[in-house]
Amino acid sequence: MPFSSRHDERILILAPRGRDADVMCAVLGQDGAACCVIQDFSSFTAALAEGAGMAIVAEEALNGVDLGALYAWLATQAPWSDFPFVILLGKAIGMAASNARPRIEELGNIILLERPLNAQTLRSAATSALRARRRQYQTRDLLAERERSATTLQESRHALLSLNETLESRIEERTRALAGANDRLMNEVIERERVQQAMVQFQKMEAVGRLTGGIAHDFNNLLNVVQGSMDLILLLSKDEVARQRAEIARRACQRGGKLTSQLLAFARNQNLDLRPTGVPELFDGVRELVATSVGSRIALRFEVEADCARVFADANQMEMALLNLAINARDAIEGGGQLSFQAGNAQPPGGLLPAGDYVRIAVADNGPGMSPELVAKVFEPFFTTKAVGKGTGLGLSQVYGMAQQSGGAARILSEPGAGTTVEIWLRAWAGSGADDAPPLPAALPDARPGCHILVVEDDNFVRESMVLSLEAFGHVVTQAADGEAALRELRRRRPDLIITDYLMPGITGAELMLRAREVFPGIPMIIATGYADMHAIDQVLGDDLLLRKPFQLAELARSVERALGRSTPPVSS
Repeated sequence: MPFSSRHDERILILAPRGRDADVMCAVLGQDGAACCVIQDFSSFTAALAEGAGMAIVAEEALNGVDLGALYAWLATQAPWSDFPFVILLGKAIGMAASNARPRIEELGNIILLERPLNAQTLRSAATSALRARRRQYQTRDLLAERERSATTLQESRHALLSLNETLESRIEERTRALAGANDRLMNEVIERERVQQAMVQFQKMEAVGRLTGGIAHDFNNLLNVVQGSMDLILLLSKDEVARQRAEIARRACQRGGKLTSQLLAFARNQNLDLRPTGVPELFDGVRELVATSVGSRIALRFEVEADCARVFADANQMEMALLNLAINARDAIEGGGQLSFQAGNAQPPGGLLPAGDYVRIAVADNGPGMSPELVAKVFEPFFTTKAVGKGTGLGLSQVYGMAQQSGGAARILSEPGAGTTVEIWLRAWAGSGADDAPPLPAALPDARPGCHILVVEDDNFVRESMVLSLEAFGHVVTQAADGEAALRELRRRRPDLIITDYLMPGITGAELMLRAREVFPGIPMIIATGYADMHAIDQVLGDDLLLRKPFQLAELARSVERALGRSTPPVSS
């Protein structure tokens, strides 16, 4: 296979019956995927030889054909290659389908999807397969780089032999050549060690992230119990002193929820939750943490123009980005200095962004600044000017990626001796604050008569809090401590709504959703989570609702009403 190919990322689709291939091509094309529809099996093997990132194959396309050519192609793959196949299975009808399936397993790296399937499932499978293929390409490139290094070393050895043969006449010239080759080799060794150290640091941060995520999950459950109890006190209590103290505790829970959200943003890669966000609120959210991080020797200043528009951004990711920039500035300023955070409406310089309304958020310090050579590299992953073990070189690259993913841009302005300014340009939001979530309701919502809700939660305190809240709304509540208990309850009676946690022993919330629909198709469901595999949830969520822990009583009430409003009446037997 060539070192790089224009076909490396394309998706081959072999689905000869009906319009399946055209529909899949249209769905994946919306995400920018390059799809190639193959008409028959012989053309399919030829297309594989030309190069591809993955293949989507309908099960019926493999019936009655000789797979010898395909197996031969798989056998000739390079050691780094494990080509991914997504196989679309139909329901097994007759002997043809059952005879084809044992041969499918011999293809090796396969993802099996049973039809009918929705567009989100197809997108998720294609994204996962292409991501794995790109990692294989990275391995290919690394192996090629090692081969080039070995060739360079071998050439140096040949040069040394030539030097020995003509030692008397060319000793001075060859000595210089050998010294140059040795310098190049040492530079390669040093660079390789630097990359290995960065990888070790990255793996360590990943392990810390997984630990942090687990802690945040348990902390979210505790916050959820406390916040739910405080909300019930605010709704039901007539004692003004008790209500005031409950309100203080509820606000503390909201701050704790914000902290766990920031921990989760650190703990895992997640899709940006882009929402209209006020810049003053962003600055207020990081003010105390920035002051603690930079210390008292650095003077802080936060300025937001009076008419500054709201921005379209993920608030948690923005706060993490601002904190990263503050820490970088602290490390650059020695012996104290000034650090300012400024925001206002502005038009980006030509070529940076398309025309439109934007907000410029600038973090500026009066440190020593950087040379143009450093400015050109600072956004590159793993590039750092800090000593070994002092940083991963990922902070500024994350800021850059977050700005790009938000529809904006990031750039650095710096000169030696003139300080450094990091600009984050984000799209301005033209709406008003009317779309903000409403506050806690002053009274309980009207109960829907006869509504039966099944609550599935392995944490006893969280489950008890949710049951008490739902019963306060006037609903009839049945509870289950795990997925197996929930399935037993479903066999006895069909509820109007299921609310389930995601992380549970045995059957997860996502698996419970799939199995519950086998018993009662169309039943509305809410999945509650404080820390979960969002990729797995997205595959099964569909039109159902996601409730993030810790949630307020008002959020629980709104989610229940929305889910019941979309519910499908049970079919009478």
